[in-house]
Amino acid sequence: MHKILFIVNPHSGTSDKSTFQPMVERVVDLSRFQYEVVFTEYAGHATELAQQAVKDGYDAVVAVGGDGTVNETARGLINTQTALGVVPCGSGNGLARHLMIPLSIKKSLEIINDFEVHDLDYGLIDGHPFFCTCGMGFDAFISQKFSEAGKRGPATYLEQILKGALNYQPETYELSDESGKYRYKAFLVSCANASQYGNNAYIAPQASMSDGLLDVIVMEPFDMIDAPQISLEMFNKTLDKNAFIKTFRTKRLQIHRKEEGVIHYDGDPAQAGKDITVEVVHKGIKIIVNRNADKRLRRPNAIQSAASYFFNEINAIRQDMVKQGRHVMAISKVLQRKLNK
Repeated sequence: MHKILFIVNPHSGTSDKSTFQPMVERVVDLSRFQYEVVFTEYAGHATELAQQAVKDGYDAVVAVGGDGTVNETARGLINTQTALGVVPCGSGNGLARHLMIPLSIKKSLEIINDFEVHDLDYGLIDGHPFFCTCGMGFDAFISQKFSEAGKRGPATYLEQILKGALNYQPETYELSDESGKYRYKAFLVSCANASQYGNNAYIAPQASMSDGLLDVIVMEPFDMIDAPQISLEMFNKTLDKNAFIKTFRTKRLQIHRKEEGVIHYDGDPAQAGKDITVEVVHKGIKIIVNRNADKRLRRPNAIQSAASYFFNEINAIRQDMVKQGRHVMAISKVLQRKLNK
């Protein structure tokens, strides 16, 4: 009989966690699994609970929450024989979406019942484990703003992106790996173990969690007039085809920048120095996966559809202004007025 610990973040997402344990009783195969449910009480608690579960001989620890809860839980399980499971209940659910774990609590618990465990990769940025993405530049800047915003959800995230993009200044980075050294002026540098940030926003559409490599994405500076197209391509899984995007794969990356500043790992911001190391740990974590993931068709969800509609509207404004020969700053002012309404 497998022993499973469910670690529930009572504050993640919008679902009522008081109904979670009754759902476990109904869905989980109790003839095969012995389980316990615990709730986190403070930041970092999930890591402590997961580490103790390893010591206590649990076969799996399931993170019930958003990407932050998943990251905290997974940190306590790296390089152990205890598997990570995910019941997605957050706003982005990046790892769950990459692994094609259903967003329904009932259906995600059915994935736990299957108990299909794979050895997958994770990453480290300056010693911080990450499982989806890490980076610096604009996405780290937005992660910091998002954490300070006081409210969650894709609407808040989108608002921070559009407000920040109007004034953000690109930085110069020196990137070094086994193939050489490169210098870029970049809007952002992202290293992806999985394909997306969350909400089906694909920063690295071709990324794999089992190839022993990180997908490095360098987004070069662009005019505001190009922002809607870039955003659409992120949701349409075609960002890697954009002319402003440079991509390559590596096991280990050294990054030098002129100033200390913020980085992010799975959306959590942290301060870091001028020199940063990012590396992959091949097959360093066991994860319960969806055995039927390759058979399922990806269909746009409500967030994707809303985002596509939003960016299509902005793109229409862009095209109209281009036809009329207006300067790109006029576009910025229109976007700013929309955000301030």
